[in-house]
Parts: sequence; structure tokens; C-alpha cells
Amino acid sequence: MSEIPWKRTVLALLLFGTAFGYLEAAVVTYLRALHEPARQRFYPGRPPAELFPLLTLDQVRAAAPGQMQTLAIEIGREAATIVMLAAVALAMARNAGDWAAAFVITFGTWDITFYIFLKVLLGWPASILTWDILFLIPVPWVGPVLAPVLVSAVMIAAGVWQLRAQAQGQPIRISAAHWSGIMAGAVIIVISFAMDYRHIMGGGLPHSFNWWVFTTGLGVGSLSYVSAARGRARQREAAEIGLAAVE
Repeated sequence: MSEIPWKRTVLALLLFGTAFGYLEAAVVTYLRALHEPARQRFYPGRPPAELFPLLTLDQVRAAAPGQMQTLAIEIGREAATIVMLAAVALAMARNAGDWAAAFVITFGTWDITFYIFLKVLLGWPASILTWDILFLIPVPWVGPVLAPVLVSAVMIAAGVWQLRAQAQGQPIRISAAHWSGIMAGAVIIVISFAMDYRHIMGGGLPHSFNWWVFTTGLGVGSLSYVSAARGRARQREAAEIGLAAVE
């Protein structure tokens, strides 16, 4: 990535993530219009802006012959979205650290702008505490809009910091222990989103969000990366002190 100025790289990733955010919002706009007749069949009078309760699989099957196929296509589209974000990051990276940084920048930008464009297109969400269906793989993830936006903001900040350090010749080396902490934090965050999936799939309304579990995961992941970054800074300071002593 050294051949391309890091600021230009970040700008390209932000532009791609923003355009992808609009594309995702447009698709969701179509999907909501497609599924609304089925929702009104089972939950008549429920405002379109209220996503819950979700239709159960039995209700989806009963709604129309093509509804289950549409659901399968939607799951495939979600998987393809992640592959596309990862592929764009891979095209701009020279190593695993660059790839991870580019991926989290595009992912975070895509996620935040997705909600911005949904607000423009549909006037939804009503607030940052409105509940959303975040993902369907392997089970439904749900939570207030604020939660994924916080994760995305942290991802963008970490990715930009990583590319900036790399471009300045001071790459942040993330050890296996730090990677373990980052991945553990990510798993805990996913658990906070998916821990109530059986109730949601059964047609229930969301329970209160477990902010403690979510905050623990975000803290573990963030602090693991910060620890890696600070470790690199300490090594640089030690090297500068040693050089000064030699001179």
C-alpha cells in the first residue's frame, strides 16, 4: 500500500463503503415493500416502520410459495456482501494487517451510511435506539441501531490508524495474543446480538438489549488493539532513547 498515498486509500475505501451503504439501503427498501403484504396478513394494522415481531418460518411458508426462496436469496446476498467488502480490501492490501484495516474501514462505513440512507429513503429508524435486524447468518442478530453504529465507528478509527502508522513507516504489529483479544471481543459482541434469537424467530418482540455483554465485547476488542498500538509506540520510544544515548 506504500505505492498509493494512505489518505487516498482511505478516501477510496470511504467512497466505496458509502456507495455500498446506499446500495444496501435501496435493496432493503425493495425488500420491505415485498414482504409488507405478508406481514399485514399476519399482523394487520402494524405500522411498516415496526420490524418486530418477525414472521416465523411457518408464516413465511404460508404467505406465498416464493417467500422461502426470497429468504434464501437474502441470506446469500448477505454472505456476498461480506465477500465483496473483503475482496475490495484484499485488492488494496499488501499484508494481513493492511487487509484487516481496509476491511474494517469499508465495513464500518457501509454500516453507518446504510442507516443514514435508510433515514433518507424511508424515514427510518425513528431514533438510534430503534431495534433492527442486523444479520441473518447463522441466526438472526438484532439490537438497537446505536450498537452496530458504535462498533462501526471503532472499526473505522482503528483501520485508519493502522494504515496511517503503516504509511509513516511505523507499522503496528498485532501479536497472536492481541488478535485473540480482538476476535474474542468480536465474538462477545455477536453473542450480545444473537443471544435472544430463539425468541425472535418464534415471533416474539425483542427483550431489553444486554448492553453489559455488548460493552464487554467492544471493550475487550478495542483495548486489545490499543494495547498493540501502545506496544509499538513504546518500542519506538525505546529505540529513540537508545539512539540518543549512542550519539
